Amino acid sequence: MKRKIGIVGSREYSNKIRIKNTIFKLKTRFGEEVEIVSGGCKHGADKYAKKYALDFEMKYKEFNPAHTVQNLYSAMNEHYYSKEYAPKNFFHRNKLLAKYVDYIIAFIPEGIPSNGTMDTVKHAKKLGKKIVIITWFSIYSYIFIYGEKGYEI
Repeated sequence: MKRKIGIVGSREYSNKIRIKNTIFKLKTRFGEEVEIVSGGCKHGADKYAKKYALDFEMKYKEFNPAHTVQNLYSAMNEHYYSKEYAPKNFFHRNKLLAKYVDYIIAFIPEGIPSNGTMDTVKHAKKLGKKIVIITWFSIYSYIFIYGEKGYEI
């Protein structure tokens, strides 16, 4: 069974080793049966999700916002892109990403607001998706702090 796993997070998240190790564990455990999905931001968690998914030769897709240009990994068709910039494009992207994936792993640095990431988490929660939130200082590889029950991916 193919698993579509959204790797999202703050633009400020810089613990690339944590993201690399997480993606490596997913590849080791699921092999070809996992697809990594991100929001396509050029900074932070999205940047590292793309880098390591491609470095590990995994399936990769991104939901970059409508005001950006389509690229090789873009999830939407060409008519979706190159629109006028508007902040709502980010929130629409978050909703599309949450709908597409089976799981969300969110990387959030402690004490730094991550409104876009939490918007994605909110949509995923409404859709009944499994959510894992990893902070900079998390001791375990997967820490679930959104709700009452933990999930193992």
